[in-house]
Amino acid sequence: MIKRENDSIKLIALGGVGEIGKNMYLVEVDEDIFVIDAGLMFPENEMLGIDIVIPDVTYLIQNKERVQGIFLTHGHEDHIGALSYILRDLDVPIYGTRLTLALAKAKMKELDFKGKAQFHEITSKSKIDFDTAYVTFFKTNHSIPDSVGICIHTSEGVIVHTGDFKFDQAAGSLYKPEVGEMARIGEEGVLCLLSDSTDAEKPGHSVSDAIVTKELIHAFYSASGRIIASCFASDLNRIQHIFDAALECKRKVAVVGKSLKRIFDIALELNYLQISEDLIVSIAELDQYAEHEQIILTTGTQGEPIEVLQKMAKKTHKQVNIKPGDTVLFAGAPLRGSEVFIYKTIDMLYRAGATVLSGKKTFNTSNHGSQEELKFMINLMNPKFFIPVHGEYRMLKAHAKIAKECGIKDNQIYIPEKGEVVEIKNGKLRTRNSISAGNVLIDGIGVGDVGNIVLRDRKLLSQDGILIVVVTLNKFEKKISSGPEIISRGFVYVRESEKLLEEATNRVKEIVEKSIAMDSFDWAGIKQDIRDVLNQFLFEKTRRRPMIMPIIMEIKN
Repeated sequence: MIKRENDSIKLIALGGVGEIGKNMYLVEVDEDIFVIDAGLMFPENEMLGIDIVIPDVTYLIQNKERVQGIFLTHGHEDHIGALSYILRDLDVPIYGTRLTLALAKAKMKELDFKGKAQFHEITSKSKIDFDTAYVTFFKTNHSIPDSVGICIHTSEGVIVHTGDFKFDQAAGSLYKPEVGEMARIGEEGVLCLLSDSTDAEKPGHSVSDAIVTKELIHAFYSASGRIIASCFASDLNRIQHIFDAALECKRKVAVVGKSLKRIFDIALELNYLQISEDLIVSIAELDQYAEHEQIILTTGTQGEPIEVLQKMAKKTHKQVNIKPGDTVLFAGAPLRGSEVFIYKTIDMLYRAGATVLSGKKTFNTSNHGSQEELKFMINLMNPKFFIPVHGEYRMLKAHAKIAKECGIKDNQIYIPEKGEVVEIKNGKLRTRNSISAGNVLIDGIGVGDVGNIVLRDRKLLSQDGILIVVVTLNKFEKKISSGPEIISRGFVYVRESEKLLEEATNRVKEIVEKSIAMDSFDWAGIKQDIRDVLNQFLFEKTRRRPMIMPIIMEIKN
């Protein structure tokens, strides 16, 4: 029961729109802020040296007394991975299902989180009351158990966030969605639906996981030697499929990889994986079995499946190396933008003598709903307003088109930008001012200390290298004490470019001697003159623009 009439409802995406990952959405009901998810994103190609990317939560820090809690839809890192960083500045309750909280706690422990966190376990039957609204949940079908959609009930209707979902008619008991509950929520009256758009461009239905198991069994029977299966660490559904196929084919499974082992042990302990104990062996015990009885299940340090296979192909992995006769199976959908990396990895695996099974889509069926499933969700919820989330812009656009096909009018559909404030008031949807929203870059232990200028410098260094010019001056005698010395890194091969560097040195010498001969001069002016002259000279000679860093030192008598 809503305690009072709500005056204002605002929806803000801090991440997860116009991109894959970094999911974080705010629902403001009057003075209360409800946060849905706190995810990370893996860096794009131009983010050189960056480990992960998290949302900018400046707005939440500025309004921390209004934040009622962070509500987690499921345990994938693109939904929970930023918690360790965000909770350094926000002391708010975290609500999630049993498995989701267990994975969140383990990730925070791995990142050596020093603060205190208030964890509150919920189920799909939970109801949490607040002054302005109350929150309920419903089970969804995704690649990890304990996934839920989140409902924020207001006096104007329900705000529904689906989380990641699909509808698999053959889903096991841990993955069955509560379709009846979804229909009941729709009948209650959904004011706005925020829905997963990841596969909005794909027609039809996603492939059933029952077909995946059959294909895996066929592949395992066909392999004559070892099988090395690589998947995402948190894709528990795919891990279950691999063990189901291993049982059918009488193979033993060794789990390799720190991230995978951590999640695997948690899921096993909490009974979210249904696996016979005698199937599991350590990597050291595998040698006791014939190669046609072995499966190595692996993942990389960040929980992704590709990089670890490169190490195995190069024979630089500490525990497992590829050898002739091995069968390598990609059992997880690759990260977007990593296609070139994957093709290189496949090539390396073949060179190492392995057979690679990567062409069959049924080994890594999508964990997100295709167009017909998205239509089903829209029809179940029958929302007044629709906002597509969780996807790049073209996916959001495709989802908006699907909503229109389901009868929702153009003026009831809105594709948001990050930080854009969308307000629902007096039965109408309108946009307000934007708030601070963007990327916070994590590099090592540094949080947010790498910005656009540093990335620009890294990009320049990666393109044309760096030229360091060192000069020592005797200001009193107005002469050069030593140098100029030019040091090249990543620009030209010094032994083959002696004439070029000698001419560059002479030009620097002319600039410095001319400057110190004057009655007064400034260091910044000399440095800028060196940059300008060398930039023009080197570009004329090489058509390259290295970063030029003048270092001027002074000795005193």
